[in-house]
Amino acid sequence: MQVITDICSLRQAINGLKKNGQVISLVPTMGCFHEGHLALMRYARGISDVLVISIFVNPTQFGPNEDFKAYPRNLKRDIELASEVGVDLIFAPEPEEMYPIDFLTFVSVEKLTKYLCGKSRPTHFRGVCTVVLKLFNICQPDIAVFGEKDWQQLVIIKQMVRDLNVPVQIKSYPIVRESDGLAMSSRNVYLTPEERKQASGIYQGLCLAQKLVARGVREGLALKNRLIDFYARNIPLGKIDYLELVHPYRLEPVTEVKDKTLLAVAMYVGQARLIDNILLEP
Repeated sequence: MQVITDICSLRQAINGLKKNGQVISLVPTMGCFHEGHLALMRYARGISDVLVISIFVNPTQFGPNEDFKAYPRNLKRDIELASEVGVDLIFAPEPEEMYPIDFLTFVSVEKLTKYLCGKSRPTHFRGVCTVVLKLFNICQPDIAVFGEKDWQQLVIIKQMVRDLNVPVQIKSYPIVRESDGLAMSSRNVYLTPEERKQASGIYQGLCLAQKLVARGVREGLALKNRLIDFYARNIPLGKIDYLELVHPYRLEPVTEVKDKTLLAVAMYVGQARLIDNILLEP
């Protein structure tokens, strides 16, 4: 396994692999690995000849009052875990390597970025799309793997790839959860023991909505009100950022569960902003 920190060296390594006709997969990450990251890597390892991962806490996707400086980092541990799951190349650049002092170009996807997380984090997806497109250009992967916990991000990246004719196949992997249902996230380390205990209620609320739909409750406002009440009772330390029913691919809000519908939630629990989602199907 190689750990590479500069673009030029990585391109040289990738070019050599491309000449041999090997299928290259990429798993972009911000590090501080948990089982969710490792599951993405194992999946990518199984569908390609060469597995490349990036470890880069991307400054352009953080807002001015967000946790860029505090975001958990542990490169030494990440390298050890990546080696155990069979990663071939790690790209771990410094911010100056990705964004030199005269950097002026950003990538924006319209419409899809205005919903859900885009409402409270208006510059977030501009930063995500910019760094992901840069990684695609640098790594030249045949396949890129993303987790479904960041469902909106997944939809936006697929749109960007289609619109800009990027020759990469986007694959997704289901949400990986703790034993009590909490979606795995690097930000879970922010939680105090009591906050961590309550945070498992986020997924329990989504499962409640699924049961309600199965019983015939289809009206969006009724479902959301039931969840708001559930979260108020079970996660008193939490504050809802959004709780929305949307079309799973257009991300437009819907008022009734007629077809497949994404129920997405973002909640502040202490210092952690946690997101989760579930697909509802009548």
